[in-house]
Amino acid sequence: MLTHTTHPTQPYIGRFAPSPSGSLHFGSLIAALGSYLRARSLGGKWLVRIEDIDPPREVAGAADDILRTLEAYGLEWDDTLLYQSQRTEVYQTTIDTLLSQDKAYFCRCPRKLIQEEMSGIYDGRCHQLMPKHTQGAVRIVNHAGVAEFTDTIMGKIRVESAFAAEDFIIKRSDGLYAYQLAVVLDDAHQGITEVVRGFDLIEASCRQLSLYQTLGLKAPEWLHLPLACLTPGFKLSKQNHAQAIDTHKPQQSLHAALAFLGQPKVENDANVANMIAQAVAQFDVNAIPRQGEILIAN
Repeated sequence: MLTHTTHPTQPYIGRFAPSPSGSLHFGSLIAALGSYLRARSLGGKWLVRIEDIDPPREVAGAADDILRTLEAYGLEWDDTLLYQSQRTEVYQTTIDTLLSQDKAYFCRCPRKLIQEEMSGIYDGRCHQLMPKHTQGAVRIVNHAGVAEFTDTIMGKIRVESAFAAEDFIIKRSDGLYAYQLAVVLDDAHQGITEVVRGFDLIEASCRQLSLYQTLGLKAPEWLHLPLACLTPGFKLSKQNHAQAIDTHKPQQSLHAALAFLGQPKVENDANVANMIAQAVAQFDVNAIPRQGEILIAN
């Protein structure tokens, strides 16, 4: 049975990092609650980071709505909130350094070309050009090509070798910074020791591990939770208009989320803080279902 231990000189630090593209739904609650219980049960910190570097997808007021929802569910964060929009200078400095070291390069290949001529996996051709492009998307020179890692509950995870070796995008052609780069730099900056999040990001962990190696940063542990799905392969998400969770009567959603995570029942209490405290006290990471998705009723 897989278990996680923390080094005595390295206190546990976890995080929840939503994008402000809408209200929290049941799937979001799974990620928030799972990461919170994991951190608190190990006596660690739980941080909140708002990933607001994709303006076209953001909804006005969503960030504040997310924070108020976390408070309503008794999920209190430590330290100062971090907004990715405050960190763009760090992202650009890192990219500039990688470009100067030939560890990244500009690419102007459209998606259609990559799909039709490269079977969907970019072949690195722009890195070979002379002279090199001076604008376009920025891709990492992926020498690390990490193809496998060990997840705390899922065990050994391996991705397709071609996917693992691809020079992936770290800054988009529209000028927006890619998730892969921002999340690595921010998790390292905040000292995150374990990333707890949904199973849909499990393959992204390999790319992020490649970036950790390229940047010479210490990587965290990984724990991926099952996804809440209405039908197989169809997860709850803001993009498919999943219903926002109730902030006035959170008890029902909390009970459902704990059951989804395989955790023991807690007493129904008008004081949500008491429910969360009980859930922390009896949290069992090994009870979390070892599967990628779980079907729920609509």
